Amino acid sequence: MGKYSADPHWADVTPLPTDEGGPNPLAAIAYSDDYEETMSYLRAAMAANEFSPRVLALTEDLIDMNPAHYTVWLYRAQCLFALHADLRAELAWLNDTALAHQKNYQIWHHRNLIVDKLGACAGEPEFVESMFARDAKNYHVWSYRQWLVKRFGLWEQGELEFTERMLEADVRNNSAWNHRWFVVNGRLAEGVLGIRDPAVRAREVAFAQRAIAKAPQNQSPWNYLRGIASKSGMGLAQLRDFVEGYASLEHPDEVGSSFALDMLADILVEERETAQAGRALELLATRYDPIRKNYWSYRKEQLGLPAVAA
Repeated sequence: MGKYSADPHWADVTPLPTDEGGPNPLAAIAYSDDYEETMSYLRAAMAANEFSPRVLALTEDLIDMNPAHYTVWLYRAQCLFALHADLRAELAWLNDTALAHQKNYQIWHHRNLIVDKLGACAGEPEFVESMFARDAKNYHVWSYRQWLVKRFGLWEQGELEFTERMLEADVRNNSAWNHRWFVVNGRLAEGVLGIRDPAVRAREVAFAQRAIAKAPQNQSPWNYLRGIASKSGMGLAQLRDFVEGYASLEHPDEVGSSFALDMLADILVEERETAQAGRALELLATRYDPIRKNYWSYRKEQLGLPAVAA
């Protein structure tokens, strides 16, 4: 007998086994006997629309066996809410579960539901940051962080400082750059100007420039600068002096960043210096980013200039 079939607390339940298409299914999934039995009891509970402490314990058992089973997570949430369970205790349990299964999306969706139901996020930013200490580029955790900021209005409660800490630890963390952009510009619909505010724009330009100084061949802050120029209307040309500090056509042997050279090409197009823009693209194709030679050649042809020589 299995664990649940031998348990007197479940004696009143007739389990519903998996139906995979009869006695000889075409592609049966090789469940363990324990998992198959436990799921059969959950199916019976779901069919009866049962929300009880024993069902809650059953879902915990199943999650321990297969933390990616989203149906189990959803039913667990319904059970918690129907029982008016202690959601703080659920968060404490989730903390350990999240640490054991860091890449599991269902955990973070469940956490979203619980925290939203609580209507308070005390301790959540700190827990999320502790998760980043283990994996600073976990997409699901970054998505959850953005939801926290938006749901609880955390825009000005240390989020910029948080991104600074993350980028101090790893200036190449694309997710941290994306989060900073979200924090700065995520309230345009509410009338918060973000980088359209001259003071904010100047601050963010300076921040990106300091990051570039640390790692010139890091694409993220160059993209951040491009975003600022595009969304604020300032134009790339205002960055020319800075860019030429890393990629000057007067010293083509001393280019310090292919991303700077790419931006310089766009600046030269903006300023109608087409031939010079072609020179920058030629350098990218032949010396500083030859793996994308065809792309740079295409860019050059778009300016009405000859393609890069084969």
